[in-house]
Amino acid sequence: MKKTLLLLLVLALAAGFFASGLHRQLDLDTLKAGMGGFAVWHADSPLLVAALYFAAYVAVTALSLPGAAVMTLAGGALFGLGWGLLIVSFASTIGATLAFLVSRHLLRDSVHARFGERLRAIDQGIARDGAFYLFSLRLVPAFPFFLINLLMGLTPIRTRTFYWVSQLGMLPGTLVYVNAGTELGAVDSLAGVLSPGLVASFVLLGLFPLLARWGVERVQARRVYAGWTRPKRFERNLVVIGAGAAGLVTSYIAAAVKAKVTLVEAGRMGGDCLNTGCVPSKALIRSARLAHQIRHAERYGLEPGEPAIDFRRLMARVRAVIRKIEPHDSVERYTALGVEVLQGRARIVDPWTVEVALNEGGTHRLSTRNIVIATGARPTVPALPGLEAVGYLTSDTVWDAFAELDTPPRRLLVLGGGPIGCELAQACARLGSQVVLVGRAPQLLPREDSDVAAFARAALEADGVEVLTGVAALRCELEAGEDGTGSARKLLVVADPSTGGERRIGFDTLLCAVGRSARLEGFGLEALGIPAEGTVATNDFLQTRYPNILAAGDVAGPFQFTHVAAHQAWHAAVNALFGHLRRFRVDYRFVPHTTFIDPEVARVGLNETEAHARGITFEVTRYGLDDLDRAIADGADHGFVKVLTVPGKDRILGVTIVGEHAAELLAEFVLAMKHGLGLNKVLGTIHTYPTFAEANKYVAGEWKRAHAPQRVLGWLARHHAWLRG
Repeated sequence: MKKTLLLLLVLALAAGFFASGLHRQLDLDTLKAGMGGFAVWHADSPLLVAALYFAAYVAVTALSLPGAAVMTLAGGALFGLGWGLLIVSFASTIGATLAFLVSRHLLRDSVHARFGERLRAIDQGIARDGAFYLFSLRLVPAFPFFLINLLMGLTPIRTRTFYWVSQLGMLPGTLVYVNAGTELGAVDSLAGVLSPGLVASFVLLGLFPLLARWGVERVQARRVYAGWTRPKRFERNLVVIGAGAAGLVTSYIAAAVKAKVTLVEAGRMGGDCLNTGCVPSKALIRSARLAHQIRHAERYGLEPGEPAIDFRRLMARVRAVIRKIEPHDSVERYTALGVEVLQGRARIVDPWTVEVALNEGGTHRLSTRNIVIATGARPTVPALPGLEAVGYLTSDTVWDAFAELDTPPRRLLVLGGGPIGCELAQACARLGSQVVLVGRAPQLLPREDSDVAAFARAALEADGVEVLTGVAALRCELEAGEDGTGSARKLLVVADPSTGGERRIGFDTLLCAVGRSARLEGFGLEALGIPAEGTVATNDFLQTRYPNILAAGDVAGPFQFTHVAAHQAWHAAVNALFGHLRRFRVDYRFVPHTTFIDPEVARVGLNETEAHARGITFEVTRYGLDDLDRAIADGADHGFVKVLTVPGKDRILGVTIVGEHAAELLAEFVLAMKHGLGLNKVLGTIHTYPTFAEANKYVAGEWKRAHAPQRVLGWLARHHAWLRG
């Protein structure tokens, strides 16, 4: 109601301004003709005239009405240079600030509701450097005064900052116009006030803050490099440390643009994703899924049976999958692409020198213009008393340990309810292990909505996993007596929230899956003073405190996904090699991720939990896969597609999909969000029948049905009735 009243007031005042003909009074000829009378009035009542002039100037600028330039000339003509400059400067700034506040109050919420995601980068830039940008705009008279006021009202810049920066930034231009007003008779047109040379001078003035900022950055960079001796020549354009996803893509791009690049890796090429993460886990999940389908073959009209699981053979297949993909990430392939690959441990000696302790012996030093740190992450091991005594596996070591087994672990205890813990718990349960999953968070998959977490929990429990959430692990114990294998019994002691006491859980194998930590030690970061609390500290361009040293992938955060590492790698390579020409900020707005349990859980953008936490209003549209023809035919009619949109609009804020092929279905929404396509565009796209992808079209149809124009439909009903006679 307050917004409506304010809008009506603004419109009424603007309409009154034009209806009364005042707009015709604020032109140069009228001003010249009336200056004699104004001068007499000012001589009789100087304070009254000054007050009325001040109020009129504030009103014109606050309402973004035409005539500010003419009134500025009038200020010089009436009050002279000194008093005219003082009055106009404050009146224009106060009026501009009022226009700014009107824009913020009336327009900001609706504009952000419609374009919020697209404006996020602008908002971040304004929050960080808004004073610089505003000052530059104010110094250049070519930028419309009223437009700057209105647009800045849509940004997060503080009102106080807007006021004082505007006061300072507009002062030179105000001075020129007020001074011209003192010689009003010599002014032929408003355009003549500013000569081309004067405009050029203002443009240079406008560039000054940005140039000053660039200079400050250069000084800061020089200060950072103080004490280090920069080589006159470099052996390499780029040295990349780490051959996981981020390092491989970075070095590939560098070689593609003909830079001389060296890639250093102490372990296996391909990093964790190929050797201990994405690839082996998905191979294991596929075998476990087939075992599950055999066990439940009656769902497909076949005779069910208990699968004969040769676990050693199954793990041999997992290794075979890795070997088949290995050539994609091999030394031979990257050497052929033009990348020098050194196998050894790298240490950054100074900002331009990397020393490599070669695996085959000896050391090798390289001078390089730029360095990219892509050392990845390792599993986090909790500080749990007794853990070392009972022994444990992580997502890194589980594969070698499982490869030595003839049968799956008899009793597996998984510590951690995140994606890794859920995936491996379900897979092992389907392969015959008795699995208990213990999570400290109140739900599985803590970053997902509660309905998604409940679906995941039900899926794991249906496969026999005992899920304990909201439970704190206290310690591990070895209990005297045998566990059936001739060894002491292994126990995990947890706090039992139901009784307030403790519960002891027996196990044969303990898998720690409580998260991953960046690999930061031993690479020389400490000696260089590069901040690394949890991850390597970088700016929006992935640069560390040394602009020529960048970081990408898990070691840089904020996400630990292979596809994000590859996304960052492009920015790291381009910013390292071409940052002296142009730098690119990393865009994290549309990062998809999937937990590969059955059914899969995939998401991009906001979910309900995050939207509520950030105070973002939204609508939810939901489509159940139990209604999808292909899902019914495949016996996979469980799950849903959930889309968050701007209220009343089809713009997508986020999508969560739970179901078979969820990761593949999500790609269409990632593309739509990236390119600003709404649900109407998804609905208008032909999808093959019968496919799972039709779920995307149907959820768009659900949104459309909910937003059907009922009044128009009512008119159409009467129209068709009339046509029937």
